[in-house]
This record gives sequence, C-alpha cells and structure tokens, in this order.
Amino acid sequence: MSAAYPDEPWRLAGEAFVSVWSVPRRALPRVPDVVSPLMIGGRAVVVTAWIDYTPPGQLSYHELLATVATRPERRFRSALAGSITEIWVDNEASRAGGRELWGIPKESAVFELDRSDGFTASASAHGEWIATASFTPRGPVGPATRAAFTIIQSVSGRPWPSPVRARMRARFASATWTVNPHGPLGYLAGRRPLASAHLCDARLLFGSTRR
Repeated sequence: MSAAYPDEPWRLAGEAFVSVWSVPRRALPRVPDVVSPLMIGGRAVVVTAWIDYTPPGQLSYHELLATVATRPERRFRSALAGSITEIWVDNEASRAGGRELWGIPKESAVFELDRSDGFTASASAHGEWIATASFTPRGPVGPATRAAFTIIQSVSGRPWPSPVRARMRARFASATWTVNPHGPLGYLAGRRPLASAHLCDARLLFGSTRR
C-alpha cells in the first residue's frame, strides 16, 4: 500500500540550491518520448537542484533532481517547460505521490546536508553514492520574484503536464559538484555548471487545481 500523500496541488515551502548545465544531446539520459529537449547549439539544458522542503509546506523532506528543459508548446500554456529524468527523495509520501499523481520517477535516497559553511550535500541510494555538491552563496538576496513553468512527464504513453507556480528570493552562488561517473547522473561527471543559484524563502504550488 502506498504511503498517504496530499491531493494535488501540493503546497510546498523551503529553499533550493540550483545549477544549470549544458549537455550534448548524445550524452543525455533517456527523455520521455512525449517531449523534445530544447536544443541550443546542439546542446541540451539540464537543471539540477538540491531542495530542502520545510514547514509551512504540506511535506518536509530532502530532494535531488535533474530536469531536462523541453521545447515549449502552446497547449501547455507555459513558455518554460521541462521533464524530470532523475529524482530522489527521503520521504515515502513524496515518492508515492510523485509517481502516482504525475508520473515523476521518484526514487528513495539517503541525504546528508551540512549548513555550517555555505551548503554541502550528498545523496546515496542502495549503498552507492550518487553525487555531492558544495554551494557558496554570493552577493545579496534579491527581491521576491514569481515564476511559472510546466513539468511534463509521460503517463500511459501520453504527455502529463503539471503546472508549477513559485515565489522565491534568489542570489547567485558558486558550486562544486562531484558526480559518480557510474551512477544515474554520470552524464554530468567531469562537467562544470554554467551557473548556480541559491533560492530561498520559496513557496511552490505544484500540480493542477482542475484535474
């Protein structure tokens, strides 16, 4: 029996440490057939994030994910869209809900976070390490900003769009990643992110209010 989870949309809160990558198409992981990666000069855009979800959100847990930016489509009413290719959480309700509500391939992992000097995180699953990363925020935190995008997964062979609305404050960050070259994020091993950021005071509304 799956763990109990909230109905969509989920109302979540917390902070995220995000990196943006440029990856050759041939190196990308398998992307659902229902979407097409957004290509810029023959390279795809991948966004990775370590997220710490906290109260007053409906669920509290840690998350590591990778999202491939996809071509925008008018039918999804969003200029920004992506498909989650890898994702790990340490909360069974989040894992079950992500899979059953939206077709998001959430897996379980063990996380270690250190906030004593910037932000350092590591994740492992089934006794194997996935990745570690260290972030150092740079400069002042910006004003509260709103953003909207769509996460598109494949459910029964059809595109399943989920709108995401967010409000957050952001600042630049420097980041150093170490990725297991033999793990599920191995296509990022040895690469450097184009840019990184710290997103704080975040509030997210994930999912549709109409289904």
